[in-house]
Amino acid sequence: MDPADFYTGLVAELYGPLKSVSQDPEPYAAFVERTGVPALELGCGDGDPLLELRRRGLEVDGVDSSADMLARLRRRAGELDVSVTLFHQRMESLRLPRRYRAIFLAGPTFTLLPDDATALAALRGIRAHLDAGGVALVPLFTPAPAPTDQIGRARTAVAPDGAGLRVSVVSQRRDETARTQTTLLRYERHQGPDVTVAERPWVLHWYPREVFEELAAAAGLAVTAVTDPDGHPAPAHATDLHVHLAPGT
Repeated sequence: MDPADFYTGLVAELYGPLKSVSQDPEPYAAFVERTGVPALELGCGDGDPLLELRRRGLEVDGVDSSADMLARLRRRAGELDVSVTLFHQRMESLRLPRRYRAIFLAGPTFTLLPDDATALAALRGIRAHLDAGGVALVPLFTPAPAPTDQIGRARTAVAPDGAGLRVSVVSQRRDETARTQTTLLRYERHQGPDVTVAERPWVLHWYPREVFEELAAAAGLAVTAVTDPDGHPAPAHATDLHVHLAPGT
């Protein structure tokens, strides 16, 4: 098995049982209802909040780079008897069959893009798939370093087949110049005498507001609003933002 497939498979298995926070669907439902459909969720993962929006009858497609996450989403959709249209693509190389009135990311998915060049490609993909009057919503945040007492501490869960699952932070490196934080994660799966272990770096790349606005402009997008997650105007020093984008002139 390719190491990348092994890692993503193990991450997908761990993700569900260990996920402690699901994205609140309300801000995204309100955004889609206000902006219009069809809508697209980038980085939809295993279905939060996409499935709830579909359950409400909103026409929202999903795209994600992980086949494992999309497989989980399809299983969940079947259990809920909800139809979904999904695409297995990376957001920096979108080639979708239609344009959208609303495009959004739920939570800090954009920070998973490793550098400004990849972010620019993703923003160009968003621009190419927005209707002329469409709006995109991109949450941004600046990650805080992991507390030292969390290094080495494992989170645990039990898989449906009874296997024990563990994930822990091995180490963390932060580069303020490159605006990256690299966390080495250790994944373990214990089933009887069998133990499967994998370590992988988890890279977050953040964007000061002025840097993101420059990237958006280079992609042909204009920033129309910057709010906090509750929809209020964001103060200049805020590190958790919702940026609204529209096609530039």
